[in-house]
Amino acid sequence: MDTRWDETFDVVVVGSGAAGLTAALTARLRGLSAVVLEKTAKWGGSTALSGGAIWVPGNLYLEHQGLGDSPEKARAYLDATVGDRVPAERKDAYLERGPEMVRFLHDRTRHVRFEYVRGYSDYYPERAGGFGQGRTVEPPVFDLRKLKGLRATMRRTELPTYGMVMKGAEFHDVNMIGRTLRGKLTALKIGGRFARAVVTGAKLASVGESLAARLATSLADEGGEIRVNTPFRDLVIEGDRVVGVIAERGGRTVRIRAEKGVVLASGGFSHSQELRERYLPSPTDAKWTSAAEQQTGDIVEAALKAGAELDLMDKVWGMPAVVPPGEKPVFLVTDRAVPGMVVVNQDGERYLNEALPYADFVDRMYSDGEGRAIPSWMVIDGRTKNRYIMLNHFPGQPFKKAWLKDGFIKKAGSVRELAGLMGVPAERLETTVARFNAMARNGRDVDFGRGDSAYDNFYGDPTLPNPNLAPLVKPPYYAIPLVPGDIGTKGGPVADADARVLRADGTVIEGLYAAGNASASVMGGTYPGAGATIGPAMTFGYAAATHMARP
Repeated sequence: MDTRWDETFDVVVVGSGAAGLTAALTARLRGLSAVVLEKTAKWGGSTALSGGAIWVPGNLYLEHQGLGDSPEKARAYLDATVGDRVPAERKDAYLERGPEMVRFLHDRTRHVRFEYVRGYSDYYPERAGGFGQGRTVEPPVFDLRKLKGLRATMRRTELPTYGMVMKGAEFHDVNMIGRTLRGKLTALKIGGRFARAVVTGAKLASVGESLAARLATSLADEGGEIRVNTPFRDLVIEGDRVVGVIAERGGRTVRIRAEKGVVLASGGFSHSQELRERYLPSPTDAKWTSAAEQQTGDIVEAALKAGAELDLMDKVWGMPAVVPPGEKPVFLVTDRAVPGMVVVNQDGERYLNEALPYADFVDRMYSDGEGRAIPSWMVIDGRTKNRYIMLNHFPGQPFKKAWLKDGFIKKAGSVRELAGLMGVPAERLETTVARFNAMARNGRDVDFGRGDSAYDNFYGDPTLPNPNLAPLVKPPYYAIPLVPGDIGTKGGPVADADARVLRADGTVIEGLYAAGNASASVMGGTYPGAGATIGPAMTFGYAAATHMARP
């Protein structure tokens, strides 16, 4: 066996999203040396492309919000959503270590900060322990000049900020810019921020960019290092222990020893068509994902060789998406909650509450019988197009000419004509729209309950009796194809409460840890609230480094 080492660190982290950055930062704050290896030319992972929020019940930013939350209520909510799909000790670890992680980073760094997003409901607020006001917190706007040299290699967001910088809570308000005074005032506030940044030279970032930058800046403050263009190739194992990694840097193979351990935090396998077809439900397509580029499950085979048990490999963080030809996916969060819109399958029938939490939406697409809902069609009328932000277009802003010219988006003067363009039965689509219109006028969706949940209402129109319902009555009508997209896969090595990777018999693989989308999610097959991806990623990255720092 080759025992030569090019370098030695206490902690070697594979992947530079929130899980990896938190693990490395925690290691440095606890007195360990650490290096982050990033496969691509840009650090930040899917975190930098995300909304940047975290869902961590009981954290310090929620303590004085009057929610009436408690550890018992948070546990009841996880039991009501995640259920027994995940061991109780891992759920308990999340509820205990999550707030601990938030407090630790708040107290020990100058930059890792969050704000409460009031009103961003838990995704199942009516279940035991759920909150209609939500438990989500997000990072404040951050000046990227603080990154110094790291700024040049940071992954930049692809979320729609329209040339300005807005927080998630502000986007919620701006979404109603054409309908509410609050929407207009929020837009003015954001415009003022933009103007000040132009004058001062500030390089502002929000949402996922802000979170990734805050973690990276704090890591740099503590002497940690992020190495881009350094792909992971394999684990190095001595006996039953992982002792380092083999990576590639500058065209040559390097062996890096990890005295305390290796943290797998490289994201999932969304961009590997081979692994998608091996593990995920069919049909599946790597073009449908919004995860960061080159997340191809590089650690899967290495983890299996080390003896790791895998779980949840058939699950994704589902996000219905629109994928224009030759373009990246446009994922749909707010668009599915606005009034004056229905989603139908290839038979021209509604099959779900369109405003469902996005992971549930994707699950319903797959369960709607023999692929009838893949693709689905989102149908809107001219009034909806003129009132709300749709597919990242402002109210009244025409859709991209190419989308209409090549027929990707169908446009017609009547529902019957639209059905012909869609290739669905005309009479059935007309019946579907007529029934929906009648329910919308009565303010109640008796078929699927759209608008009955506080979660549905968050992105709806507060000027209407039911924020999520309005009839489709004004031509032209548009039909937009939807596919079951994702923001990442959620399966990988099974880990314990300290993020240590486990074998199928429950024993620990010494020296190997996993967090984020490179591990089997503590959220099981569900998605309890906004930030339920990044919250666990940071928590178990923190737990891994904290365990390694123990005497």
